[in-house]
Amino acid sequence: MDKMKTFDAKQVKDQVVQWIRDWFEENGKGCNAVIGISGGKDSSVVAGLCVEALGVDRVIGVTMPNGVQPDIDDSMKLINHLGIRHCCVNIGDTYNALMAAVKEQLGTLNVEVARQTIINLPPRLRMSTLYAISQSMNGRVANTCNLSEDWVGYSTRYGDAAGDFSPLGGLTVQEVKAIGKELGLPIELVEKTPSDGLTNKSDEDNLGFTYIVLDKYIRTGICDDPDTKARIDDKHAKNLFKLLPIPHFEMK
Repeated sequence: MDKMKTFDAKQVKDQVVQWIRDWFEENGKGCNAVIGISGGKDSSVVAGLCVEALGVDRVIGVTMPNGVQPDIDDSMKLINHLGIRHCCVNIGDTYNALMAAVKEQLGTLNVEVARQTIINLPPRLRMSTLYAISQSMNGRVANTCNLSEDWVGYSTRYGDAAGDFSPLGGLTVQEVKAIGKELGLPIELVEKTPSDGLTNKSDEDNLGFTYIVLDKYIRTGICDDPDTKARIDDKHAKNLFKLLPIPHFEMK
């Protein structure tokens, strides 16, 4: 059976909502869901699901621009649409101070700051911010990664890949979009092209293939282009460690 053709957005949406309720009943009865709101489809859908599952009073949105965020209005559009409580913590000064200190100390070792350090530091600061807010507001932090991103490792370990519960971890990009539409979220947020926030390149530009191709491969095992299939398989194999518990020594 082709899951891409048989996907029932309403049925799955209802199942995820119940899963969130059950998870909070067992792991945080009466706690709040704390969600980093980027203005993209994933955080929008997670917020919408949590509102339906827990009620608007138990969902807290957090915006975390790094200095100036050109699309901050998208985040506020989602927050206002759902009517959730929110706060804004600008990580810009913290990022600049930490990056300057790291650069200075690496310089003493004749090492330059790596591009991946520059890319991954903001999401790690954002996750630290979410936990700071969460611990002060009786919260549980939502992970907003989807299955497609996780499949090829398109996330930052201990950054956006962290969290206490993951409503979208078993759903592809196309399925997340369908649920967003089922929730009645603003269509411009559901269909917003995701970018890396640094180079203005889209996710698909960085990956080298489209999410439609990736999602089809995940759900059916079919990828028409051998080179793309090899690229996906390589990324999947190299990034599996991000989804696994930290390996540890076991004394015998």
